[in-house]
Amino acid sequence: MVLWFLRGLFVLLMAGVSLLAVTSDPTTPVRYSFMLVAAATLFALVLVTVDVFLTRKSLAAFSGALLGLVAGLVFAYGLGLLVDMMVQLFWGVSKEEKEAYRAIAPAVGAVKLMLGIVCCYLTMSFILQTKDDIRFVIPYVEFSRQTRGSRPLLLDTSVIVDGRIADICETRIIDSPILIPRFVLQELQTIADSADKLKRNRGRRGLDMLNKLQTNDKVDIRIADARLPSIEEAGDVDQKLVALAKKLDGRIVTNDYNLNKIAQLRGVDVININDLANALKPVVMPGETLTVRIIKPGEEVGQGVGYLEDGTMVVGEACRDKINEEVTLTVTSVLQTSAGRMIFGRPEGAPVIPRRPRARA
Repeated sequence: MVLWFLRGLFVLLMAGVSLLAVTSDPTTPVRYSFMLVAAATLFALVLVTVDVFLTRKSLAAFSGALLGLVAGLVFAYGLGLLVDMMVQLFWGVSKEEKEAYRAIAPAVGAVKLMLGIVCCYLTMSFILQTKDDIRFVIPYVEFSRQTRGSRPLLLDTSVIVDGRIADICETRIIDSPILIPRFVLQELQTIADSADKLKRNRGRRGLDMLNKLQTNDKVDIRIADARLPSIEEAGDVDQKLVALAKKLDGRIVTNDYNLNKIAQLRGVDVININDLANALKPVVMPGETLTVRIIKPGEEVGQGVGYLEDGTMVVGEACRDKINEEVTLTVTSVLQTSAGRMIFGRPEGAPVIPRRPRARA
């Protein structure tokens, strides 16, 4: 509402200023006065329309354009002084030369104006094309990074499709800005449009999770539109993600084992959601008791297998005949594997069943 009020005030001010300008000179024809007011109002409406429909706005682009405009005006001022010096050198000595200068004064003014336009265009174009390679801390000066606050988190496709990142954000534990690179979003859209039903469902789930993240007010999430030559030439999505994380000094959040290894080789920090989930599983020690439902027989003689609520696999000895029953086990050992954690236990009073000897090669 405030923004629309500002836009309406802008249009009224443009019309009012133009009307004040034409009424200050009573000799101006009414037709020209009306045309000037109409032109000013139309120009203001065009600017407001462009502002409304230009949805992708970039503070970096605005800073670059402003810096380029200032630099262009400085160069234009210097060149204007140079033009004035040359004019005074050739047409500023005698009275006749001064009279000749008055004849060419409009042309000199036009040359200075064109030089100003050229300087502003060149400086703005140059800075807008190189804005991603510099930091606008002090205009056009790049300092070594001073880390303040949390580093950004870059999400890859697998962790968005997985969906657990949305639940993690709900806990308010993440205080870092979350970035979704544009090429990751394009990959999600490609998967969602796939002819394969399984891939299409995964892509649509990823888009749903992304929409859930964007509507979450507990995290700062935005789309990263950086288009650097070093990133565009990186190749596939994983390589681009690593290059962007290295450029922004960010961390990658993923479930992809290969991406995890590639990022570590490139010196980029990685947060693996699977490792995080394993770290949050409750810790049990040998001698403690737990209750689990046996759902299937195990590989060894007499073993039964069940699962805790967090997915941890529990192997109970002497439980093969207790399938679909709740069993209280005493933990005998805990095994941590790359696939997760396995807990071995035995019912109280159950005899120790010797394990089958492994065949030796």
